[in-house]
Amino acid sequence: MPEELYFLFAHEPYYPPHGLHEVNTTIVAADTLLHPHVRQPDGARMHHYLHQGQRTKGEIVPLATLTHELDGGAGWEQTAHWEKVVDDLLALARFGSCDSLGLGLPALERALMCSAPHTRVINCNPDTGQRETHGPDQRAAVLATLTENLQTTQAGRALWPGAGLLPAIR
Repeated sequence: MPEELYFLFAHEPYYPPHGLHEVNTTIVAADTLLHPHVRQPDGARMHHYLHQGQRTKGEIVPLATLTHELDGGAGWEQTAHWEKVVDDLLALARFGSCDSLGLGLPALERALMCSAPHTRVINCNPDTGQRETHGPDQRAAVLATLTENLQTTQAGRALWPGAGLLPAIR
């Protein structure tokens, strides 16, 4: 099981105190799902599924990727109430109970992060008026940029998931 996985989720935008830009997407350490203030056992189940499959150290896994891997969302009913878990994670992140990276992603990048890995997103370029199709390559590029930003922001150290973490499901 690779260490230092990260979990990305989109949420309703908010403006942090003294912030100039809205935050509409957040990245936390995957182990934050084991925090005692996250709905359990749902968070632990999501943590378990997050660590399945071909993951690499330092990888950012969007909620949409988990949804895709859980039969396009059909598996959520047996796995977790993901909406409640995301609400809990956002509260932890906003009030400093864990480290996080709050992002104000532009609409296209956010749409790519909220879509399954092989989904195509179509948008209208406001400069040209032309329809543009964005797919897996553009999604991978956004994740690569976010990974680079996370590494730079954290100066080589992992995000702190919070205190008193519960044991992982093995």
